[in-house]
Amino acid sequence: MFKSMSISLILLGALAIIAGAIALAWPGVTILALVILFAVYAFIGAGLQAVRAFSSATAGPIFGHLLLGLLDLAAGVIALAWPVPTALVLVLIVAFWTFTGGLIEVFAAFRSGETAGTRALFTVGGLVSIAFGVVLFSRPGVGAVTLALLFGLFSLIYGFSQIVTGVQIDRKSTRLNSSHLGI
Repeated sequence: MFKSMSISLILLGALAIIAGAIALAWPGVTILALVILFAVYAFIGAGLQAVRAFSSATAGPIFGHLLLGLLDLAAGVIALAWPVPTALVLVLIVAFWTFTGGLIEVFAAFRSGETAGTRALFTVGGLVSIAFGVVLFSRPGVGAVTLALLFGLFSLIYGFSQIVTGVQIDRKSTRLNSSHLGI
């Protein structure tokens, strides 16, 4: 069992490093891949809404599901037809998400019963999120490239950590197996 887990972690780490290297080398390709992934998600959503519409017993849900399916289909087509504006909109959504999440974290820091250390962590994390959201709002074009580069860095760090974990598990399993054999 340990051997297959360690091998899968090492392979996962290698794939993450490859994805990270590609994202760092070609952030534009990474952004386009994200837009294409969004379009595929929208098309799958449209298909699932159509299935739900035609499996419904009453007319009300049929109309609603068909309408949602058409909106999903339109979103997918728009994403593929105009990838640059789609990427900018996705960056603005991330900007809104990080900004709002940061505000919530700052407010959460002042809940009753929190220790000073927890308050400091919430406050710092919230302020970083707010700052990141402001930067993305102010320069969404640069923000798209920044998100691709951050994804690349994250993937590299994640990949290396998975490889290290896989090697550690492999070493432990080797030691356990040799101790059971009396070696």
